[in-house]
Amino acid sequence: MGDVATTKDDLDDLLSDEAINRPFSYYRKLRDIHPVYWNARWNGWIVTGYDAVVAGYRDAQRLSSDRFSGPFASEMRRSATNFEQLIGFLSRFFVWKDPPYHTSMRMLVNKAFTPKSVELIRPRVQSLVRELAEPLRGREDVDFMADFAFTLPVVVIAEFLGIPPEARFEVREWSDDLGAVVFTRGNDESRMEKGEAAMRKLVDFLRPIVRERIRSPQEDLLTRLATAEENGERLDEDDVIGNAVLMVFAGHETTMNLLANGIAAFDAFPDEWQRLRADPTLVRAATEEILRFDGPIKALGRWAKESFEFQGRQIKEGDRVLLVQHAGNHDPAAFENPDALDIGRTPNRHAAFGQGIHTCLGAPLARLEVQEALSFLAEQFTSIEVLDEELRYHPTVVARSLQRLHVRFHEA
Repeated sequence: MGDVATTKDDLDDLLSDEAINRPFSYYRKLRDIHPVYWNARWNGWIVTGYDAVVAGYRDAQRLSSDRFSGPFASEMRRSATNFEQLIGFLSRFFVWKDPPYHTSMRMLVNKAFTPKSVELIRPRVQSLVRELAEPLRGREDVDFMADFAFTLPVVVIAEFLGIPPEARFEVREWSDDLGAVVFTRGNDESRMEKGEAAMRKLVDFLRPIVRERIRSPQEDLLTRLATAEENGERLDEDDVIGNAVLMVFAGHETTMNLLANGIAAFDAFPDEWQRLRADPTLVRAATEEILRFDGPIKALGRWAKESFEFQGRQIKEGDRVLLVQHAGNHDPAAFENPDALDIGRTPNRHAAFGQGIHTCLGAPLARLEVQEALSFLAEQFTSIEVLDEELRYHPTVVARSLQRLHVRFHEA
């Protein structure tokens, strides 16, 4: 089943130091063996070629996202007994569903989360960026995660949803505990217990707010979720709450990691920072290049609903398939000089937000926040210096998440 290679045993550990902290080289080795590689330890296929990753994301007919059936379901069923609230509301995440449920749910959520509604908050994001960037001046050591990357997206998603300001950081704490479950942080053995407690708190917190929005609509996402209608269908209360929870941690965690990964990338390629300073109109292209170069999601799992041939491999019904967009975005067959940051790269058909029916709904909001952050920081600071001797990442297959990032921002 798969390839015989002297290094195979070394390459089957998806949480090895190399896989977590040096994924460019790790996934290159897998791709060099085969872009669809059988991993005996994970007991599934690891997809690392760009064309294969994109084809996998677009093949919702044969590759399922459903975490509550197929090979991923047994763990969920085992967990459901002890973590009833956690599993019950995770099962309402439309991103973990297949059509037709996914189609109707996404249609309703799309009505609430529109690019137009996102663009309307750009002035507020600009204001928050300036507010958070000012205290970074003149400091010898800035904890970028805590002082900027953590705060900007949590305030933005909380305000966008309609969460009261006094509760936003408590909600962020609960969201972080959920993120450890969703992104399966390998170093957190108590993640399920924490996730259950966090889900209970989030649900108890959100339920009265959702009911209030139905009685007294506001200009926020919770109101739009609670009142969205398509062909006479509406989300029920638990669906509104479940998908609001999804947006809290997805809207915060991924954008925080993208901001931090972007700063680390510019430190590694300082000429690109000078290029952005010299031509601020490159900020949108720079955001896309950071997404390609070191996006916040490394990979997402699927499973085969039927047996079929895929990129020269025989996929069997029930096989697990890991689509590694991080690796696909570094495939030299798709991108010239892929391991270099090039903020003018065009075309840039990266797969950082997935492809097909599950393309990330929150992509416009993440893009907007990163664009505004880069615009202001590049205008104000001549260079960025990462102070950490070595960058270390959380041990998770799914997310690309720095454990810490200490930097110094230099002014002229």
